[in-house]
Amino acid sequence: MRRTLFFACVFCVLFCDLQAQQSDCVLLPPVVTIDFGAGNIQDVNTILPKYQRDYTTCPNDGFYSYASHTSGCFNADWLTFNGVHTSNAGGNMMLVNASETGGVFLNTTINGLKENTTYQFAAWMINVCRINGGCSPLPPNISVRILTTDGRRVAGFITGQLAQNDVLHWKKYFAFFVTPPGTSMLILNMEDNTPGGCGNDFAMDDITFCECIKPIASIQPARVPVLKPLVKQSPSIIKTEPKKTSVKPAPVKKDSPLVITKEQVANIPVMILPSIKGKPVPSSIPQPILIRENPVVKQIETAPGKMMIDLYDNGEIDGDTVSIYHNNELIISRAGLSDNPIHFEIKVDAMQPHHELVMVANNLGSIPPNTSLMIITVNDKRYEVHISSSEQTNAKVVVDIEK
Repeated sequence: MRRTLFFACVFCVLFCDLQAQQSDCVLLPPVVTIDFGAGNIQDVNTILPKYQRDYTTCPNDGFYSYASHTSGCFNADWLTFNGVHTSNAGGNMMLVNASETGGVFLNTTINGLKENTTYQFAAWMINVCRINGGCSPLPPNISVRILTTDGRRVAGFITGQLAQNDVLHWKKYFAFFVTPPGTSMLILNMEDNTPGGCGNDFAMDDITFCECIKPIASIQPARVPVLKPLVKQSPSIIKTEPKKTSVKPAPVKKDSPLVITKEQVANIPVMILPSIKGKPVPSSIPQPILIRENPVVKQIETAPGKMMIDLYDNGEIDGDTVSIYHNNELIISRAGLSDNPIHFEIKVDAMQPHHELVMVANNLGSIPPNTSLMIITVNDKRYEVHISSSEQTNAKVVVDIEK
């Protein structure tokens, strides 16, 4: 009990401290990625006191391996993996069959970082032990430490328990840290805090280090006061200098976000987004974009013109709902996908040459993941974009005017 309370307190202090650094953070592409390669790769670890490398798809207690799949391990007490987290054919994940006394299972060098820079550490993990299997629930609880090469602690956090499931459900664990001055190389050290072997097994994939930058604050144009015109004087009236009176400008009415449901799709009015000079930079990043991965699934360069977008459910209609952000502004909220399109239009011109459309899955429907077909028509050219999004990953389409 005391041990549990201790780790809970450490988790709260470390994790909350690191998460506080993510406010208004824009993540650049990873500078370091550890995806464990494919086939018989060189070990990423240095010598570990409590773990050894195995070369099978079902490593025993105190062993780890790099494998592309696993099936039927330990009388089917483990989940069956037909592919790794990214579903790359032949790619590896790291399988860890926990040591009965816990211990460090990953200790590797991270190169290519910049000093005094904020980074996001992220890793995808999953408890491989099937719920109601042959072992009592004994979830892994993993400490992540970022160290200098001489062993000084830079940052650290604890994942909390990796829960058991009956289906594959990878989860992203991440935190933010700042590199020390004069440092470009660090050590990534990961340790399982849960003692005991049975039920305390897990897989890990796609470790990334992404630089975090602050967006440039948007500059609002100054308001120009409007003065009433002078009234023309009658000839019989002596002219006097009128008092100058300033009139407060009328308040600017803000646009409301557009909400669309699938029942309204048939009669929806066409929406033309306003033109804004230059590339818009919002004062803050919406939370659904900030906390999820945002891979670019399509890049389009086009001549100026009107861009028409139609969004359909791609496959069986299973209750998928999505929200759509245009340049980080919500334009469609929780719309149901069906065989009737969600339709909207965007003007691409010199005043607004850059457009980022991010589709956020609000749910996964009855058949995960959330899949859709986006058809973009501009200047008589048609682009089909097949999109798959989840509770961890959005999908981004980028459109730029031709240079």
